[in-house]
Amino acid sequence: MKFLVALLVIAGIWWLGQRRRQTGALSPAEARDLLGVSSRADEAEIRAAHRRLIGRVHPDAGGSAALAGRVNAARDVLVEQLRSHVSPN
Repeated sequence: MKFLVALLVIAGIWWLGQRRRQTGALSPAEARDLLGVSSRADEAEIRAAHRRLIGRVHPDAGGSAALAGRVNAARDVLVEQLRSHVSPN
């Protein structure tokens, strides 16, 4: 069962990678879909989702550098979006 879940995650990341090549940069909506977080996720949730997913797609775990790069980019997009919406006190 875990193998099937990992396979589905990898297939989803591959599919999003194909779309990115066609459309350009990763949008926040694509980044949320990739990491499996809601639009209300905070930075801790985003980072936790990133850690779970990167463990499955990292080259050292049998994934690829391209997949790991997509997961890292998704985290970066969402964290940057959060930080740009936080107003200074």
